[in-house]
Amino acid sequence: MYKYITVFILIFALFLLLSQDNNPSRGSIPEELLRPARGESPRYPLDIVIGELGRGGASAAAYFYANSVGTGLLSGQTGHPSLSSVSPDLRESYLSALKVVSPVNFRIGGGREEADGAVSFLVRFMGREQGITGELYIRYITRQIDGDDGEIRTVGNWVFEELLLDEPMDRSAENNRSVYRNDFNPYERFF
Repeated sequence: MYKYITVFILIFALFLLLSQDNNPSRGSIPEELLRPARGESPRYPLDIVIGELGRGGASAAAYFYANSVGTGLLSGQTGHPSLSSVSPDLRESYLSALKVVSPVNFRIGGGREEADGAVSFLVRFMGREQGITGELYIRYITRQIDGDDGEIRTVGNWVFEELLLDEPMDRSAENNRSVYRNDFNPYERFF
């Protein structure tokens, strides 16, 4: 009886040893495509409407702040801290435009620094039935203040400047790739 249990345990241990792969593969996807090489920028997924997601040519701080603005707009609350730098009229117009699509999620990408010093991001708000795309502008504002020790210090913060939105579009038309035949980044930036 003990002999059979010992043989069973040895076979089970051998099976476990052979089944463990120290170098897991991802099927037919080469490792070079999964991980960026040394000195290469990270790869971000693509959105079929606004293109590459991620920070693009913008700084990490700008991307983080743009995400907080997107979260504030998605929340629909006029008192969200990241929306405080916009005038109440503009804030209400942005929120009412987004309310039409009832967004449940948003995507942000394509960040770039503009000639006037602002940073713009392509943004897409998605609801169950409709979606809306646009361009979000933020700016880093600096000012000088007197410190406690009498020295003048320069401090700065990000502010939300503007949001330019397209007309709402049905998600089925938005996700239909045949609409964007031969154009891999159909969304055009505002100029």
